[in-house]
Amino acid sequence: MGRQPEVLWAQRSDKIYLTVSLPDARDVSVQSQPQGVFQFSAVGAQGELFDFNLELYDTTVPEASKTKIGMRNIICSIKKEKKAWWKRLLKSEEKPAPYIKVDWNKWCDEDEQSDISDSFASDDENNGGVDDDDDDTDDDGLLYLPDLEKARGK
Repeated sequence: MGRQPEVLWAQRSDKIYLTVSLPDARDVSVQSQPQGVFQFSAVGAQGELFDFNLELYDTTVPEASKTKIGMRNIICSIKKEKKAWWKRLLKSEEKPAPYIKVDWNKWCDEDEQSDISDSFASDDENNGGVDDDDDDTDDDGLLYLPDLEKARGK
C-alpha cells in the first residue's frame, strides 16, 4: 500500500472533477468502474508509490470519463450516469480521509451552474464553436492555471 496524494474534488450536475496533486508523476494508472469505484496509482518524483481507491457516491460512465496528466497534477473528469448533484463525493457517510479536499477553484453551486454554462455557450458562439487549444480535452467548467510549458508557449 502506497501513500495518498492530495486529492481535490468539485462537481457539476453531470461530472465529478478530481485533481490529484502529484508533480512529475510516472506510471499513472486511473481506472473507473460503473459502480462508482475509482482507482488511482502512480509513482512520484522520488520513486515512491502513491495510490488510493474511492467508492464514489453514485454510478459513473467510465467510457465517457477523461484524464489529463500535467506536470504538477492529474485531472480526472468523471461522467455521472445520472445528471444530478451529489450530496457528497463518497458513498460512505463518514468524514472523508484527510487527503480529500474540496477544490474551491473549480467548485460550482447548483444554482450557479446555469450561469456558468451560459457564459461558456456565448464564448463558443463568439469563437465559432472552435476551441483555441489544440488538445482534445474536456475542460468545460475547469478553472485552473495552465501548465508552465503552455504558458511559455512551448
